[in-house]
Amino acid sequence: MNHVFKGAGVALVTPFTEENKIDFKGLEKIVRNQVNGGTDYLVVLGTTAETPTLSTEEQHEVVNFIKDNASGLPVVVGMGGNDTKKILKHIDTFNLEGVSGLLIVTPYYNKPSQEGMYNHYSEIASVSPVPVILYNVPSRTGVNIEADTVIKLAELSEKIVAVKEASGDLNQISRIIKYAPDNFSVISGDDAYTLPMIALGAKGVISVIANALPKELSNLAHSALNVNFESARKHHPYLSAIFKLLFKEGNPAGVKALLNIMGLIENKLRSPLFPVSGQAYNDISWAYQQFIR
Repeated sequence: MNHVFKGAGVALVTPFTEENKIDFKGLEKIVRNQVNGGTDYLVVLGTTAETPTLSTEEQHEVVNFIKDNASGLPVVVGMGGNDTKKILKHIDTFNLEGVSGLLIVTPYYNKPSQEGMYNHYSEIASVSPVPVILYNVPSRTGVNIEADTVIKLAELSEKIVAVKEASGDLNQISRIIKYAPDNFSVISGDDAYTLPMIALGAKGVISVIANALPKELSNLAHSALNVNFESARKHHPYLSAIFKLLFKEGNPAGVKALLNIMGLIENKLRSPLFPVSGQAYNDISWAYQQFIR
């Protein structure tokens, strides 16, 4: 099965107004910047989107809005949970027309075994009408889907086409790249690991910083994928100073601060998330000013 999840993907934020409603005008600005900035595909309703705070109706509204404004870019919808049956029902009832794939985060909180996760993803792949991207982010979910489990799933179904890897374990990532089928992709789930992971054989990144700097991030990813590492290394140091600051007080608080500094959205998050401190905001602003000089 061919798929399009290569290069620079972006995990889109959900902007909010001061009245705590979805800011569709701000979201339109961000999406337009992705289209113009070389982003290859859009990921909606991921962690960065504050999805747990969105009602089901709001989730549908956001996905439909993104599809209407994507200008032909593929759209991936984030889903996940710790109840397999509920996810299967969610897939069955969600309007996936015009959606290119699903990003399915590993189950959180109840910490299933490797066999439990294998069965979980197997059932999802059996019902999904579109390709599935596994999402491994142990720092958030409390569980790591191991390399051998990922490889088994990749071999099981052609519907399972990639893994977004945010474990930070390069040994694990290297093993997946080496032993998974050729048509299976590893995607960086961490901006800071984009360059080293592509050097190892990953096919790109699903980025947070691309919300604000799509052109710069896509240039980095595309240079590395084209084996132009000299060019990629030139982009990386300028971005890396901002990477660290954006995650210092949590995601998406950092990138929303940057988007606010750029005049694109309000610096608003839904509880229990909270904007970055004044000091962190000033640090991000200073780093951005140095970046654009």
